[in-house]
Amino acid sequence: MNATKILQQGRQPMIRFLGKRVTPSQIDHSPKVHPASPNQALPESFASYRQKAQQHGPLNQSKFATGQIGGVPGSSLGPIEAGKGNYFDRSELPKRFQRLAWTQAEIDAVESGGASMFA
Repeated sequence: MNATKILQQGRQPMIRFLGKRVTPSQIDHSPKVHPASPNQALPESFASYRQKAQQHGPLNQSKFATGQIGGVPGSSLGPIEAGKGNYFDRSELPKRFQRLAWTQAEIDAVESGGASMFA
């Protein structure tokens, strides 16, 4: 316990700040356009922004305007088949890309932590 006190007394921070800590007298909190904004203009209101916003699809679709989860049947959302060249599961891929079956030797090696390979 005494050794810890001795070590802490000589501690010097590695970061050195220049100057005195000063809080600014005035801070501007007015809204500003983000520098990477495509149109360099603030929206008039949040409602107008939401009409144009996209998040995983358009937010202003009128058929989803019920405001309730499940207000629209799932069949109206579109097809659930994967497009050409797309697959939902690895088992749907061509045989050469599917998972290989484990051999008994591989199963034994995993269960023994690899020790059975060298015994």
